[in-house]
Amino acid sequence: MSKMCLAIPGRLIKNLDGNKGIVDLGGVSKEISLAFIPNAIEGDWIIIHTGFGLEIMSEKDAFEMINILQEAYK
Repeated sequence: MSKMCLAIPGRLIKNLDGNKGIVDLGGVSKEISLAFIPNAIEGDWIIIHTGFGLEIMSEKDAFEMINILQEAYK
């Protein structure tokens, strides 16, 4: 059985110090690194992989991805 890594969208709810932040992942809060996206501001949607914010994304793209993931896990 192969394993797959998955990046998921989350919303930045608190920028702690420019290098770390707290994101909301569908009701679960998680601290992540913002090292790759230091310009992220609270309210931004971010694609997250293994605890690192990789890219700021639009709300539309975030909801499309969330819907796809929800369909996949039904």
